[in-house]
Amino acid sequence: MPVHLTFLGSGSGGNCAYLETSQTRLLIDAGFSGRQIRKRLAGIGRAPETLDGVLITHEHSDHISGLLGLAAQLQLPVYCNRLTKEAIEAQLKIQINARLFSTGASFEIGDVSVDTFPIPHDAYDPVGFLLHTEAGNIGFLTDLGHATKLVVERVRAANVLLLEANHDLKMLQEDPRRPWSLKQRILSRHGHLSNDGAAEVVEQILSCQLRRLYLGHLSRDCNRPELARQVVATRLERLGGTHVCLESTSQDVPSPTFTL
Repeated sequence: MPVHLTFLGSGSGGNCAYLETSQTRLLIDAGFSGRQIRKRLAGIGRAPETLDGVLITHEHSDHISGLLGLAAQLQLPVYCNRLTKEAIEAQLKIQINARLFSTGASFEIGDVSVDTFPIPHDAYDPVGFLLHTEAGNIGFLTDLGHATKLVVERVRAANVLLLEANHDLKMLQEDPRRPWSLKQRILSRHGHLSNDGAAEVVEQILSCQLRRLYLGHLSRDCNRPELARQVVATRLERLGGTHVCLESTSQDVPSPTFTL
């Protein structure tokens, strides 16, 4: 049976993806308003009432703000670790229907097997995901300052990967609107991957198994989709990775649904 994946949006102002298998329907992060998520799901003929749960990487608002309007109202199961649960409930002032996992553990939701792994980011206990489906493996790797050996090892099995390409270094350094303290945070080893950083990760994980690579979490002010794609495409070409289909996601509109 085919597996359908739609990035409803990815960027510094909101992140949310929708995965559908023959048995299971999931959101990965919920960083737009509940109303906006409902609208974007409706655009692909889906509704949040049919969801089997929401996977949460970490508690920053661009990954959880939709929980207020969706999970709390619909009592959707929210899969996260304990520190993330506590942070979500403190931030949003709600009680969530949490299904807790320990970072590094694997578990199943319907016919989807979920691997979790720690990532270096300035949140309480941030994680990445590798989702095993009958049609292939899908990795989610955003919001990390650098890729540890463990991260590389965990996502190497991905057939489809969402990888952060947050900023262009020169554009970030020259941005007049961001204070130096914020720039330091973004550039730190617990901050965000630059375009060049994303290209380095690609070099470490590239294999014949990787078929599709989405660049995500692009900064609206300090990056451009064509610039991110150019940097990573140049690296892919140098490595002989011409079999990989490269795309960038948008914060404003969903990506076309991809069928594995």
